[in-house]
Amino acid sequence: MIKVLVLDTVMDRGGAEAMIMNYMRNINRDEISFDFLTNRDYHAAYEDEIESLGGKVYHMAPQLPGHFRQYKKEMKVFLKEHPEYRIIHSNLEERSYLPLKAAKKERVPVRISHAHNRPLGFDIKTLIRYYFRWRLKSVNTHMFACGYEAGDWLYGKKNRDKVIIMNNAIDAKEYSYDEEKSLEMKKKLGVEGKTVIGHVGRFFAQKNHPFLIDIFKSINDKNPNTVLILVGGGELDDALMNQMKEKVKSLNLEDSVQFLGVRDDVADILQAFDLFLLPSLFEGLPVTMIEAQAAGLPCVISDKVPIQCDITGNTKVASLDDSADKWADTVLDYLSEYKRTNTCEKIKDAGFDIKENAKWLEEFYKEALNGTE
Repeated sequence: MIKVLVLDTVMDRGGAEAMIMNYMRNINRDEISFDFLTNRDYHAAYEDEIESLGGKVYHMAPQLPGHFRQYKKEMKVFLKEHPEYRIIHSNLEERSYLPLKAAKKERVPVRISHAHNRPLGFDIKTLIRYYFRWRLKSVNTHMFACGYEAGDWLYGKKNRDKVIIMNNAIDAKEYSYDEEKSLEMKKKLGVEGKTVIGHVGRFFAQKNHPFLIDIFKSINDKNPNTVLILVGGGELDDALMNQMKEKVKSLNLEDSVQFLGVRDDVADILQAFDLFLLPSLFEGLPVTMIEAQAAGLPCVISDKVPIQCDITGNTKVASLDDSADKWADTVLDYLSEYKRTNTCEKIKDAGFDIKENAKWLEEFYKEALNGTE
């Protein structure tokens, strides 16, 4: 049995978390065991399922500037107490530096850093982020990424040939479009006969919810028979989500916008959508885009979302420099011409079905570990 320690901030329902759970569900758990070490001290959404699949979840200090010393100390103690982990797979991106540095000192032979995003902008954390990114290559043994742009950001373009792309794979069959199911879900959500614009994403700044709601306001002005469904949670205080609820109220859209919060039935909810909208400020290669396309949905994304995520040809790109009104026209024009079909085979052909990807990861772990012995 190969025991893999996965590092993540918290095992709530987010993109990287959904990705690793897909792999855990489908990998051969008689040969590969996943346990998780997180930086938030509360019982998160996926923890019950992790335990049901035979995994453990550990919690330790938050990896924040004021806690770095405590984090390093706890990481060192944890690794000394758990020598069984010979592979560490870190989804912490540039923040992988501190735990992988500790793992290197403790002679953990396989140390994977995994790029999931492509941050933009500058804030007080940027200098620390850049320092960790620069030092990361001194402590990892393998460089993973969900896509080339995320990998270019974390490792630099000059290292692209060394980066291993691990697809954000899903169970394509679970998401496949079913017209009967679509009608059933619309009825369940109370949107029968409506055109449903949908979005799945946590209420974080990068998802650009304020602009998303502005776009929908323009869509709804042009076609009052439209509704917006937002799936996802936020931080513990839900500050951004609450701000968006106030914005919806101020725009008199309360009867046309639903906030569904964190859900475990996203595959079903996507059936009720008619179009997936993603005006993000930046992305790596979002799992939600793979899920939306697997559900046969047309997608409208910002020019800051990697076009590599268009794996069915059912995606249109709009510029963040364009007005909400122009985005609305793009959405409505696309809806008028689009015919939804089952895209399951397209997802498989593009290499994003989880069954084959889980086999690949299993073999990768085995070969990487064998190469150190």
